Amino acid sequence: MKRIPADAWWRQRPVGDGVTWIDEPHIRDFYRCNVWHVRGRDRDMLVDSGMGVVSLRTHVPLVTERPLEAVASHSHFDHMGCHHEFPCRSCHAAEAHLMRAPTRENTLADKYVTDDIFTALPPEPYQSALYTVEAAPATRLLWDGDVVDLGDRHFEVIHTPGHSAGGIALWEAATGILFTGDIVYDGELIEGTTPLEQAQYLRSMERLYDLPVTVVHGGHFPSYGRARHRQIIGDWLKSKAG
Repeated sequence: MKRIPADAWWRQRPVGDGVTWIDEPHIRDFYRCNVWHVRGRDRDMLVDSGMGVVSLRTHVPLVTERPLEAVASHSHFDHMGCHHEFPCRSCHAAEAHLMRAPTRENTLADKYVTDDIFTALPPEPYQSALYTVEAAPATRLLWDGDVVDLGDRHFEVIHTPGHSAGGIALWEAATGILFTGDIVYDGELIEGTTPLEQAQYLRSMERLYDLPVTVVHGGHFPSYGRARHRQIIGDWLKSKAG
C-alpha cells in the first residue's frame, strides 16, 4: 500500500464560529476521527487529536499558535493519539487511568488497527501491528457540569457514558455548538454491550436530545444541524422503546 508523507497526512477546514475541522483523510470514514480546534480570546481548545501516527503539532501549526487545552472526548485510540504532544490535557475522571497508561487493549487498538483501516499508510516506520498510543496523563480532570473556559467562550462538560465510561460532550450555550465525541454522530453508532452501558447510553441520548443546538460536531462523519440532531436521537430512542 502507498505511504503518505508526513506533511500531507493532515487536512484542515474552517467551519465557522472560530472552529476548524482537522482530520486524517487517508483513514477510512468509519475509523477517521474528527479533531476540532476552537479559537478563544485567551486560549484555544482542541477536542480530540487523532491516531497519533503523524505529529499534529509539527504538521498543523494552528494548534501551536496560542495556549491550548487538549480535551479528550474519550480514550479510544483514534481520539487521543496526539494528546501527549500538548502540555495541558483534560479528560473525564473516569478515564484518567487510561490516558495515563494506554495499551492496545484498553484503547481498542488491538481490535481495530490493521492496514485495512487506511486507504494509504502513514510514513515509515509505521506498522499497524506495532501501533500503540503514547501515555498522556491528564493535567486536569473533568466532571459533569465543569466548564472549559477560553475567556470569551465557555463550554460545559456533559458526561455521556454509554460508548465509553468517561465519554463527554462539550456544549456552548451562547452559540448552540455541541461537540459530541462518539456518543452521537451521523453514522453507525457503537453502543456498549452490558446492561449498565445500555442504560447509560439511553440516559446520555435523552440528555442531548432537547439541547437547542445550532450545529453538532461529532467525533466522526460530517457535522449537522438541529433538525438532523433531533432526528438521529429521536429515531434511536424509538428503536429502543420498541
